[in-house]
Amino acid sequence: MANESHEGDGKAEPGTGGPAPRQVARTPALIVAVIITAIVGLSLWYLARPQPLVLQGEADATRIDIAARVDGKVGQRPVGRGDTVSTGQVLFGIDNPELLSRLREAEAARTVAAAALAHIEAGTRAEVIAEREAAVAGATANVTLAQRTYDRVKELSGPGFATVQRLDEAMNALQVAQHGADQAKLAYVEAVAGATPEERTVARATVVKAQAAVETIKAQVDELVVKAPISAQVYQIGAEVGEYVSPGVPLLSLVDLSDVWLRFDLREDLLKGLAVGDRFEVRVPALSDRRIVAAIKVIAPKGEYAGWRATRATGDFDLRTFEVRAYPIAAVRDLRPGMSVYAEWTGRR
Repeated sequence: MANESHEGDGKAEPGTGGPAPRQVARTPALIVAVIITAIVGLSLWYLARPQPLVLQGEADATRIDIAARVDGKVGQRPVGRGDTVSTGQVLFGIDNPELLSRLREAEAARTVAAAALAHIEAGTRAEVIAEREAAVAGATANVTLAQRTYDRVKELSGPGFATVQRLDEAMNALQVAQHGADQAKLAYVEAVAGATPEERTVARATVVKAQAAVETIKAQVDELVVKAPISAQVYQIGAEVGEYVSPGVPLLSLVDLSDVWLRFDLREDLLKGLAVGDRFEVRVPALSDRRIVAAIKVIAPKGEYAGWRATRATGDFDLRTFEVRAYPIAAVRDLRPGMSVYAEWTGRR
């Protein structure tokens, strides 16, 4: 009977190798419960914590649009897209034969004006002065002869040997001779004196005007050869060989890869805590998510068209868009305009 009672209760004595206690069976359930609790807690913490705003920006650089200042046909274009050019390198050659003809015409007019001034500055030729002096002597002789003739006729008219008409003719001849002598003397004085100060001033002004016309046209002729103002890379080309171009029409665009910055467009409510000089880190997907530290140098509002408009008449306000321009602290050789950049924006320094 004693043996039967031991078999019926299903309990084993300690150390006999029977079944494990019930506490051992509860251990896996506790572990699972702890794991589930940890997962739920971490999920709630992750969802509840503030997420940084990821902003997308773009790398940009200084661009220079090269435009023609004269019209004409593109005769040469020794550079192509993507070429690196140096300062003063020829970019375009424009053909304009009419402009070259105008330059030659202006140079000829300048030569004529300079010759006229030189003629005035040199004064009257010695031969002309001698001729005028001889004319004065001849006119003086005519006056002397007319005076003697008039005296004789006057003496004869007293006794009645000469008529009154003959006396009048002698008087008229004397007056004509005197006027001729006066004109000859004035011409001689004019030849000796040369040009007046006013005539010299006009001649000098004519030379200056002609020189200015030459310089103006020459400046236009110099614009027929378009050169690079800085060392940069050819970004876009707007005219091909043989095309007719007009003044102000862009021929090509240059991009200065030594002046690259990062541009972000932010609503004004995201600018809280930002100031010029603040630094932040960005990553560049095109450079294998390379990290770059940049410093803010410009915070400027964009145009009125770039803004967030309120959709309700009350309780909300329009927000402007600001451009934030940041420059890399260290030069990034492979960073090029157009590459996207990402930053975690917290609104604080």
